[in-house]
Amino acid sequence: MAFPERNDAEPVPASPSLGRLTRFFFPLAVQAASQSLCYPLVAMVATRGPGGPLDLAGLAQSNTVLFFLGMFAISLVPTGMVFARTREGYRQFYRISLAAGLCASAVQALLCLPELSHLLFGRLIGLPPSIEAPAQATLLASIPLQLLFFSRIPYFVALYIGQATGIASLATIGRVVLTALLSPLFCLADLVGPVWAVVALTLPVGIEALVSWRFARPFLKSQPRDPQNAPRLSEILLFSLPLTVGGYFLSLATFLLAGIMARAPDPERMLPVYYLALGLASPAAFAGTRLQTIVLAFPPADRHRRQTLRFAAAAGCLLGLLPLAFILPGPAELYYVRLQNLHPDDLGWVRMTAAALVLLPLAVTLRAQSEGLATWRRQPLIVLCGHAVFLITTAAAGFAALGAGLPGCLIGAASLPLGSLASSATMRLALRSDRA
Repeated sequence: MAFPERNDAEPVPASPSLGRLTRFFFPLAVQAASQSLCYPLVAMVATRGPGGPLDLAGLAQSNTVLFFLGMFAISLVPTGMVFARTREGYRQFYRISLAAGLCASAVQALLCLPELSHLLFGRLIGLPPSIEAPAQATLLASIPLQLLFFSRIPYFVALYIGQATGIASLATIGRVVLTALLSPLFCLADLVGPVWAVVALTLPVGIEALVSWRFARPFLKSQPRDPQNAPRLSEILLFSLPLTVGGYFLSLATFLLAGIMARAPDPERMLPVYYLALGLASPAAFAGTRLQTIVLAFPPADRHRRQTLRFAAAAGCLLGLLPLAFILPGPAELYYVRLQNLHPDDLGWVRMTAAALVLLPLAVTLRAQSEGLATWRRQPLIVLCGHAVFLITTAAAGFAALGAGLPGCLIGAASLPLGSLASSATMRLALRSDRA
């Protein structure tokens, strides 16, 4: 199905100022970063289990599967911002979201069967048994979490369309605060290990979904009616599918990197180091993905594209510097050694990995801005193409780094930014060719 493109020649509002973009982006960045911060918070619950940092590595692997299966939820946000602007469109969008959540949870349940679980974690990814066991247990425990993730999406979309990013972020901030309170309480009560870490993640997400529904109700009631132009379910689905497949390419790249790093020397040491450093870089990078929402909220005429590109570069540089505060003497020992139970001898590896990840948020913000431009022009296939290039570039860089003898923790840190930069360049070239 061909989707009608946006006409950039139509009258558009004045180009948003830097201050307006900042006011719109800051709550989104806080919300996105807060969501990712929940994982380092519950890491203290996981690492205090019998397996220590190995349990955290297993939890990280099952979370990767969780996100892989739930990638449709991420593609639903830009889809909803295009189609869910009327009551009829929102109703159709809500149905798609509910069906997608049920399907993702059903597939996750199938992967929890012992034979399939071992095939995935033990054979395909190549995890050692000490990491495979907690990965299998936490994948089963996180099925309710998968359903809750999908349940929030329609409410977030309604708030984003209403440009109520500050209100939307309050529910997520509350989730983080609750997670921060539960994690040490679980440790004090000796409710530790990877499964209890999943419980500490799930309960706050349930509260977040309820609060988001309450916040979104006034915006849903004020949506205009337009029954003549109501989108069909097939139209929404076909628009979202290329974005979803592209998202799966992004997630598949993390699987490939995990398999590559697992085949580098000393994986039981290097994998936990990598995931601990990534645990702080990921919130900053995930905040950068909200540049796509900014582009969709402000019609991207030529002057808007330049403004959001400059904003993406500035935001990406700032976000990349924030995690480096935790590699300084003092904060590094407090966070990585005392809170995350890392062996002090591995602190140097964590510092090198964190330094290599400094470019990740910048690369992600540039990619997200390109994704927003393609989505607004209703060119989801361009996004799909960019994500395919991300997968190819990340895998190629990972195999090259493995062949060059790079330590496992640095393979992922070097490959991920390269993939995002190549993806962004591909989408920009495709959009320029399409306009020519």
